Amino acid sequence: METATSGNFGIMKEMKAHSSFQMRPLAHKPVSLAVIGGGAAGLFAAAAAARRSLGCLVLERKARPGAKMLMTANGRCNFTKDVSAERMLADIGEPVASFVRPALTAFPPSRIAAAFRLCGVKTRRMPDGRLFPASGQAATVVHALGDLLRDEGVPIAVNCPVVGVQPVKRGFIVATRHFTIWAENVLVATGGVSFPKTGSVGDGQEFARALGHRIVPYRAGLTGFETNDPRVRSRSGLRFEDGSAKILDGAGRVLHSCRGEVDCEPWGVGGAAVYNCQRLTARHSGPFSVVVEFDGQRLTLANPAPRPVKESIVTIGGVSTDDVDPDTMESRKVPGLFFAGEVLDIDGPTGGYNLSLAFATAHLAVRTCFARTKSGASVVRQLRHMV
Repeated sequence: METATSGNFGIMKEMKAHSSFQMRPLAHKPVSLAVIGGGAAGLFAAAAAARRSLGCLVLERKARPGAKMLMTANGRCNFTKDVSAERMLADIGEPVASFVRPALTAFPPSRIAAAFRLCGVKTRRMPDGRLFPASGQAATVVHALGDLLRDEGVPIAVNCPVVGVQPVKRGFIVATRHFTIWAENVLVATGGVSFPKTGSVGDGQEFARALGHRIVPYRAGLTGFETNDPRVRSRSGLRFEDGSAKILDGAGRVLHSCRGEVDCEPWGVGGAAVYNCQRLTARHSGPFSVVVEFDGQRLTLANPAPRPVKESIVTIGGVSTDDVDPDTMESRKVPGLFFAGEVLDIDGPTGGYNLSLAFATAHLAVRTCFARTKSGASVVRQLRHMV
């Protein structure tokens, strides 16, 4: 009868016999990069770290990573747009464009598209430049990142909410409910507070606040306006492709106009044309009105209320960009702490802009971490064109 001791001895003997197994002392050392959040920015950061052989661990609070990405563009995932970095920055506008310029210049849409092609994602380009996976399925993009991390041996801890981040002498202690991680660097990529069921609950912003960063109040971004106008209610459920929306200030001057879809909903008006105008009103101070045209109708809404932030496509607000170095995505207050994606107070129009911002800021953060490693500093110039 085999005892527990003899059984363990048999296992050890088998492991020793395996050519790749070596008996060695176990040492406790920090992971190079702990990524908090397994959404667009977090997964892309982990992929970028894997391409550079930078030790990385992803901590994701939900049961599966990439939940919000699976929802984007009605499940089709418009992951970037085939335009130049300068065009994308112009479309994003201030005050966001100045902050994200270094990230998008270093990793423009063309390189984002190339990175996904390198992962095996075939793409489909729309006439306006929007890029989708050729499969028409957002899961293609999420699985491509997941497969890369699997093949590179990058661990993802799911069902693993982080409860705190504490700076220590040589890095950080990242605490979960059941264990802690020692990390040289931490990247917070937890998203905004929109669609909280996907895991975006504002925990990353609270970690930042506890470490001395200013949090800009949350507002809805890329959402519709509420109205009870009978012209909208009578067309509820209809979409008008050739619609338009424009913002007027208190003096009647046009601040922004946009052509595109206008959707009539039970609660009001939505669609891309309306969403892109609403995003700008969220950063506008003072009175305004929105003029929406669709199906031969002209609707004027004075200071309309947007839908709740939890229903918005993006969250405006979050970690203040004043507290983050735009050239590195590193905190100005806590060295070694980085931010990427929607956890920051950054946003863009519909059409692949916000995912592009997530990918570009994540890439810049990882590039900075890699350049600081003993091995990476000597070869960083050779790898600038990698994912």
